Amino acid sequence: MSNASIQITDQRTAYDPGETVTGQVTWQLDSPPESAELRLVWSTRGRGITDYDIVQTVPFSDPQASETRPFTFTLPDAPYSFSGTLITLTWTLELEIEPGKVTDSTDIILAPGGKAISLPLIKSP
Repeated sequence: MSNASIQITDQRTAYDPGETVTGQVTWQLDSPPESAELRLVWSTRGRGITDYDIVQTVPFSDPQASETRPFTFTLPDAPYSFSGTLITLTWTLELEIEPGKVTDSTDIILAPGGKAISLPLIKSP
């Protein structure tokens, strides 16, 4: 059985721009993987085209079948997490282990005050 998980220090999920996210990733596999990597990404979803960008990566060298590894990301200044009627931007930590596409992910908020921006619906006159 294969599994993987991401644990953020203090279980925080909301951050100001420029703050540091720390934690650890853990995986248990039947055999050593070829690669293991944690990514900091943002993506949009909603109407229209979906955007996705890998902002930072932490590759874990020489991964073994069962491990716990620490990680640290310094968050960028933008884009902010937001939610609107037509589109939402979400930040995510994504762990991917190959082969077999063993994954885990955790959403975080990146915005001033650690609060996602809520875009109000603007009605046409």
